[in-house]
Amino acid sequence: MQIDSHQHFWKYNPADYVWMSEEMSILRHDFLPETLEPQLRAVGFDGTIAVQARQMLVETEWLLELADQHPFIKGVVGWVDFESPQLGEQLERFASHPKLRGVRELIHDMADIDYAISVNHLAAISQLANFDLTYDLLLKPPHIRPAITLVEKFPNQPFVVDHLAKPAIAAIASTSGPTSSRTTQWERDLRDLATHDNVCCKLSGMVTEAVWNAWQVDDFRPYLDIALEAFGPERLMIGSDWPVCTLAATYEDVMGIVVDYVNKLAENERNAILGGTCARFYDLDGPGDASVTDDLAGAK
Repeated sequence: MQIDSHQHFWKYNPADYVWMSEEMSILRHDFLPETLEPQLRAVGFDGTIAVQARQMLVETEWLLELADQHPFIKGVVGWVDFESPQLGEQLERFASHPKLRGVRELIHDMADIDYAISVNHLAAISQLANFDLTYDLLLKPPHIRPAITLVEKFPNQPFVVDHLAKPAIAAIASTSGPTSSRTTQWERDLRDLATHDNVCCKLSGMVTEAVWNAWQVDDFRPYLDIALEAFGPERLMIGSDWPVCTLAATYEDVMGIVVDYVNKLAENERNAILGGTCARFYDLDGPGDASVTDDLAGAK
């Protein structure tokens, strides 16, 4: 089973999606399962993980409703109010749904660069194990160091880094010099984060960090090489970041970047990155999914 580990849905309205700037105007309409599913099937993938796009409890409720209606949505990463005294009640309510597999907060949008290790956030993360929930780390490079401290404090909590922590692909691609000059603080910090076995990483979100509509596949290979070396295939998972990716690429093209890259790997390693790691991390195995477990076991 091949799984897109990271995509979004929305019914657009300007009040809820204020982050969509004028240059993102192509995102300002509805993106729903009926639009994604044929594209997913066309590239040979079987399912997705739907990830929250609004900091609203109703977002999580809505995504779970979509997952009930569309079997290809294998799991949901929702949002809860990490600052609320009622957080435990929210987690209990949502975690009763079998497709709620994780949560995330928009760490990279917080005014406090150290939000990941703030008192309230740490208290929130400490509750996730009670509900068998994973946590998606949405970071930019300056947020990786605090995230390292966070994952050290919770060695048994499963974390996954979204979008490789958004390296500055466009800026680095515009500089001259050999590939070795691309070694940045992002790389050093990501490698440090990868030393923690409870952390996985999504190969997603790269095209929108590159020069939109002017990127080359070669722009991404140094970052894929770094992630593969740091995490290994058993802790990497492909993700489209659809429909955000459509700012810079088609669904087919963005998935093709990683699919083509992993062709050089052994079959069990490809299977891990294209579905097995995601299935294990989000605990998607169930009746009829035994092949996923077999694939991942082979990757180890």
